[in-house]
Amino acid sequence: MTDTNDRSIEPQEENQEKITPFRCFTGASISAGLAVAAYLLTKSVILTYSTMPIKFNNQMAMSIASTVRTLIMGITTMATFLFVMVTVGLVALGIKLIIDNYKSVKSL
Repeated sequence: MTDTNDRSIEPQEENQEKITPFRCFTGASISAGLAVAAYLLTKSVILTYSTMPIKFNNQMAMSIASTVRTLIMGITTMATFLFVMVTVGLVALGIKLIIDNYKSVKSL
């Protein structure tokens, strides 16, 4: 019985697919599309909030509204930069894989 448990702990590398430059660039293009969509959303949110003044008589309500606006703008901006960084990282990985493949072919 211990044999089956030992096998399940071992990493199963045969089931994992290889990382290729094509897969990196495909993922980067998807991430870039999401980054553009997040940027357009961020731009829309910021323009909407900048044209709408906060109209409350209560100071507490004004503070809460201002905080919520800031949080929403921050979250959309953070999502934009997250997708941009993923795109940059995948492109860099794809370039690194191409260079590594070129070096291994050249050394043969």
